[in-house]
Amino acid sequence: MNTATPVFDTLLLTGAAGTLGRALAPSLRALCRTLRLSDLPAALAAPPLQPGDEARPADLADASAMDALLHGVQAVVHLGGVSVEGPFAPILAANLAGTTHLYEAARRAGTRRIVFASSNHVTGGYPQGHSLTTACPPRPDGFYGASKLYGEGLAALYWQRYGIESVCLRIGSATPEPTDARALATWLSLRDLAQLVRCALTAPGVGCTVAYGCSANTRRWWQDDATWARLGYAPQDNAEAWAAQLQDRLLPEGPQRELQGGSFLGIGPFDP
Repeated sequence: MNTATPVFDTLLLTGAAGTLGRALAPSLRALCRTLRLSDLPAALAAPPLQPGDEARPADLADASAMDALLHGVQAVVHLGGVSVEGPFAPILAANLAGTTHLYEAARRAGTRRIVFASSNHVTGGYPQGHSLTTACPPRPDGFYGASKLYGEGLAALYWQRYGIESVCLRIGSATPEPTDARALATWLSLRDLAQLVRCALTAPGVGCTVAYGCSANTRRWWQDDATWARLGYAPQDNAEAWAAQLQDRLLPEGPQRELQGGSFLGIGPFDP
């Protein structure tokens, strides 16, 4: 259990067994008395629990399981669901139905804030190099990006009707280091990711806020300084340190190289 003064009694982290979930858990423990870790049962079979952790396997597609999972929860970091482009049916179950089940369970439980892992793929259809703010119209690059746009719509709905605050983070390329030329614009270091999520959980009066998630990259496409300032987010890292070795590491010619969604534009269609 955290010895500092916690912000939350119980904080829920979905998708806890995934790469980003494991990276975020240490910084989230400092905010709560109990960190409730959830993922699919097979993924969460043997989590590395720390004092104050609570493992609660659940399937987002199971509405009754979501009701049990959200009981007693003050805030949620929602990373769970399908995290890549793919066929529609799994995305429908996990990202559309599952996120709906989570928000409905939060409404019934009295949960007051959700940090929703949206994605840069909500606007992945814009040309690379095109400067964007969150005021720009969405241009999803696939089923996955469209599912995250749906989640942002749910966040707005539950704020307007039920007063549940949400911060929807359009996460970029969240990896230990940038991996290609595109990531020189889109990279979000794991250190900056942890800071951004903490800010999204603790900033006052967020209502329903959408924010891009990237580091202070010299080449970034997303201009979100005002939202970052409102959340208190001040990124520390810059992908430019890798520019010399990555600027020629390009994706294949065509939409993958031309549009902001990158490699997701090379996945599909999914005909039988």
